[in-house]
Amino acid sequence: MDTGAYLHSVFGLEGKTILVTGAAGGIGSAISRGLASAGGEVALCGRNLEKCRILADEIAAAGGKASAHHLDVADLDSIQGCVDEVVQQYRKIDVLFNVAGINKREGLLDVAPETYDRIMNTNLKGLFFISQAVAREMYRQKSGNIINIGSHNDTGMLGGCSVYGAAKSGVVALTRSMAVEFAQYGIRCNAISPGHILTELTQVTWDHPTRGDYLRERIAMGRPGSPEELVGMAIMLASDASSYMTGQAYHVDGGCLCGGSPWEYDTQY
Repeated sequence: MDTGAYLHSVFGLEGKTILVTGAAGGIGSAISRGLASAGGEVALCGRNLEKCRILADEIAAAGGKASAHHLDVADLDSIQGCVDEVVQQYRKIDVLFNVAGINKREGLLDVAPETYDRIMNTNLKGLFFISQAVAREMYRQKSGNIINIGSHNDTGMLGGCSVYGAAKSGVVALTRSMAVEFAQYGIRCNAISPGHILTELTQVTWDHPTRGDYLRERIAMGRPGSPEELVGMAIMLASDASSYMTGQAYHVDGGCLCGGSPWEYDTQY
């Protein structure tokens, strides 16, 4: 038996055009590299076009296929322009990864309306409308696959993340709505809910004198995850390996939701 050929037939992404939002960020770049390594043609979309171009060059140098496109998901005109550009270049979009997201950690009583709007416009409204624009293209081809990035905070809450948690909870609810409405068009929709991932933006949390220990005590594996540890789930959901999976949010969290470290108990081990 040729194990490699079998795994390639199940998990390979050759021939799939994949649009990734927030592609140049810590999680977005890891997922984009993984999708390209599995054979996908990746349209790297984000507000910082130069960073997307650098990532596209890196992927090409490694033998993958990628292109860079400007996208601000909080700008509806930017959304349609980006989708049109990607479709013009590749003639189709097979998979959409909604990775773009922002946060500002502050108490619920401290949140200003403009902060609320900025987070919601990016994390939920923007995700809604780029999904709508891409799903209209997928409707025409009667096939497609949308993968949203949720968060530990779509289920478990932390202090100072009220707006972010509300938006990510909305993302999971929207994932289910998409699954129900789009199945008739041959479009699947799932979510990946990362746990506490160590990136450039979250390093300050892990270095904090109390927050880092707080998190470690609540994660069964006792450590943060890396962006690369999300890639396996990303490839599975983007590939035909997940052909009967839709409407679910999959937590990749090192055992955070299950309860963290156990209390003391009797055992001979």
